[in-house]
Parts: sequence; C-alpha cells; structure tokens
Amino acid sequence: MSDDKKEVIRLRDVCKHYPMGDSVVKALNHLEFKVFEGEFVAIMGPSGSGKSTAMNLVGSLDMPTFGTVYLDGKDISEFSESDLAQVRGQKIGFIFQSFNLIPNLTVKENVMLPMMFQGTSIEEREDKAEELLNLVELDERMEHYPGEISGGQMQRVAIARSLANDPEVLLADEPTGNLDTKTGAIIMEFLEKMNREGKTIIMVTHDPELAEKYADVVYWLRDGNLEKVTKRSGKRFIDITKKKTGTKKVQA
Repeated sequence: MSDDKKEVIRLRDVCKHYPMGDSVVKALNHLEFKVFEGEFVAIMGPSGSGKSTAMNLVGSLDMPTFGTVYLDGKDISEFSESDLAQVRGQKIGFIFQSFNLIPNLTVKENVMLPMMFQGTSIEEREDKAEELLNLVELDERMEHYPGEISGGQMQRVAIARSLANDPEVLLADEPTGNLDTKTGAIIMEFLEKMNREGKTIIMVTHDPELAEKYADVVYWLRDGNLEKVTKRSGKRFIDITKKKTGTKKVQA
C-alpha cells in the first residue's frame, strides 16, 4: 500500500514478556509493523511463533510489556479501559478460530450482542442482525442455537457478528482452522469480498499458501521475532525486509 493510505494500526518496538516462575517467556521481541486502510495483511508463523500474542496486541486486547501500539495514530496506553473498549468495539471486528458463540443465545442474538455494548436500540440491533445474516446466507437459521448448526455455519455467524458495528478492521484468527477445505475456501472468499469492498483484514494463520493467496503483505514470525516481511507484486511476493544495522530488530 502506498504511503497516502491512512495508517490504522502500528506496533513500534513492541515486546511482550510473560513471567513463568523464576523465568520470563519472551513471546514477542521488538516487533514493528504497520497496517494501512484497505490492506489484507497476514501474520504468519508456526505454533509458538507469537502470532496469537501479536493478534491480541493488534486488537488492543492486551498491552505490550515494552513499546507502543497505535490505533489511528493514538497510543492505546493513553486510553482509559472504558474508552479503549468503546473504540475497539467500534473499529475492530473479531473472528475467532473457535467461533466464540454464546451457546444459550440464538444465532440472531449472537449477532446482535456487540451492538448492545455500543448502545444501539433493540430495533436497530434486530434489523442489522437480520441484514447481516442474510448477507452470509443464514437468514433461515436466525432462531437456531449454535449447537444446532454446522461448523461452517457457526463461522459465518461469527463473521456476521464481527460486522455488527460496521468496523473498519476485521481481525481473523485462523478463520479456517476448524473447517474442512471446501468450507474454508467459502469463508476466505467472503473475507476477500469484504476486503474488496474496503474492509481492512488482518489474518493470523500458520498456512503459507493461505497467506500468499489472499494477503497483500505477510509478516513472518518465528520464536517471537519478525523474521521477514513479504509484499505482493503482481502475481508474486517480494521480500521487503529491512534490517537495522547493529540490532536484531526488523522493520517493514
């Protein structure tokens, strides 16, 4: 993406450490990257590479041990917890690998839930939920419960829920991880469609084929470090990694 695009998220020199008894686990080390409006970004790496930690920081669900996370150019550490929750609820839609649907709520009620936290009226919540479930072709399943529908249908409900507050950014954590190949392809085609319509997509995945098929930019993590950055150029990807002299940091 060119620099005239709006920068929506940036991590600057971010470290995340977790105390484990007498030792410290360094989940992320001096991570730096930025996401521009309208990009499809993949955070790629094997199990234990720091992908989930990076996702939590990108989504402002967690705070770094060191470094700074910016949302629309603002340091999220300067927000109160309530203000951050409000901004996050408006700006970022979350799609989880395990769907995270509430089992005792209907499909429609699950989609309505994020709007309730933003103070949307019951009438607007119902209308919007019905519109979104129609969009993901689940309008006939509105009154079903999560346990009564398939995994692919649950993921489509999760996508509908993520769109409830019309966020600018969709954050997808292994969105096809619990799905068969055919259903996974349908989900990815839907995310690609959302991206074409202007949504910024950030996808966490361990699958390089998935990352390079759909993403504009791929951040490759290994053992908490940013190993390389690749960017789409026509039908291929080029390595745009820049290593800073005298340090192990890597910056896009």
